[in-house]
Amino acid sequence: MHPDDQRWQPLLEEEDEETAYNLTEKVVVVGIDEAESDLDVGLPPFSWRKLWLFTGPGFLMSIAFLDPGNLESNLQAGAIAGYSLLWLLLWATAMGLLIQLLSARLGVATGKHLAELCREEYPSWARILLWVMAELALIGADIQEVIGSAIAIKILSNGALPLWAGVIITAFDCFIFLFLENYGVRKLEAVFAVLIATMALSFAWIFGETKPDGKELLLGILIPKLSSKTIKQAVAVVGCIIMPHNVFLHSALVQSRDVNPSKKGRVREALRYYSIESTLALFVSFIINLFVTTVFAKAFYGTDIASSIGLVNAGQYLQDKYGGGLFPILYIWAIGLLAAGQSSTITGTYAGQFIMGGFLNLKLKKWLRALITRSFAIVPTMIVALVFETSDSMVDVLNEWLNVLQSIQIPFALIPLLCLASKEHLMGSFRIGPILKLSSWLVAVLVMAINGYLLVSFFSSEVNGVIVAIFVFVFIAAYLSFVVYLVYRSISFSSWHSFINRKTSTDNEN
Repeated sequence: MHPDDQRWQPLLEEEDEETAYNLTEKVVVVGIDEAESDLDVGLPPFSWRKLWLFTGPGFLMSIAFLDPGNLESNLQAGAIAGYSLLWLLLWATAMGLLIQLLSARLGVATGKHLAELCREEYPSWARILLWVMAELALIGADIQEVIGSAIAIKILSNGALPLWAGVIITAFDCFIFLFLENYGVRKLEAVFAVLIATMALSFAWIFGETKPDGKELLLGILIPKLSSKTIKQAVAVVGCIIMPHNVFLHSALVQSRDVNPSKKGRVREALRYYSIESTLALFVSFIINLFVTTVFAKAFYGTDIASSIGLVNAGQYLQDKYGGGLFPILYIWAIGLLAAGQSSTITGTYAGQFIMGGFLNLKLKKWLRALITRSFAIVPTMIVALVFETSDSMVDVLNEWLNVLQSIQIPFALIPLLCLASKEHLMGSFRIGPILKLSSWLVAVLVMAINGYLLVSFFSSEVNGVIVAIFVFVFIAAYLSFVVYLVYRSISFSSWHSFINRKTSTDNEN
């Protein structure tokens, strides 16, 4: 070994290629509650014990549906639109479930996660662009999550700890993550389960204190309503559900179970359990988001302050309206917000490792990758905390810009996912069929159109001056060109692969 290589060896992993999990880290599920004759032949019988062993990745994935950005969109939807957008929250969650199930399907069927497959299937220039876009989306999400945690810490410390101090405290969660990871995947998943339960209990408590109208709640879920006054909130509700980094994350998380992708029965079994688990996890996330939306619908819909409520002042407004009680509602809100922020920042660190390792095939030690990915978000977040410390409204403006940043990245996660999940040479018999493919593309186009509306309305109100307008025009042209390239590559590859299959079939017949 060259002396220079030896110098860097302590920072490198021993594997020849980057993988989501080492074999020793994976949870073994083969042989549980099944006869010898069931092994690797067809689909093994359903087992509650196996479902328990497969439970975990879906709940980690669901945390992105509960991050501070989602909470803010939901509380604003409740305060401004009342109960009228609950139906949209339900259907947005269902659309998110479809996308996440495709991500899980890709990871299980190929044995590789989305970032790894993008590295292998796209040319170098496109791969680098996709990686940059994924990192930008992750940074945008992470800033919101860290700021959410910092706000909660500031509340719980009665203002003794400013936002920047909360950011520093939250920055150390990556080391907590590394510490927990040493105890195994299941222990890490158990910690996230506790954080989700903390959110559920906190927001359920507030739901009980405020007593939203049950009839209005039910009508809001069952009867679609949308007006010009609530279109912005509707776009925000849908836009926050599909998180680009979460699409990459879920395809890696499912590989924490030891499933051989070459054995069809095992893949079918894993997909069955992951589908059940992911559906349950997103149902829980929907209920939590429902609590938040209905609480603020009950408390502030139709009031003069409805349009001014954001993540920073939401707890204080609840406190002013419903008082202290045995446990002040302000602190209960802060506990739920802190659980949301901490859990989502840790999963963000997790996603960052998979994205960087997968796209760049970096065989770095986990602590070093965590430090690098954490620094990408913490440095700009610290700047944000110092600049916006004195202004609640400025934090809300920042959140709008961050939502735009993440909206821009949506196509660069969804299009590769749908493209790769349709490839027979990758997915084999598990590639998505015509009906699922059409449904998935319709959902993807709808989500991208909604986010496109957000971008147009945002830039039309923010862009002033000829130079800025020219810059925005050039950016949009380059952006759309890359989106068109990704779509064209998906269509052209599918057509070429179909031609090859037909030709091979004809040659075999002759």
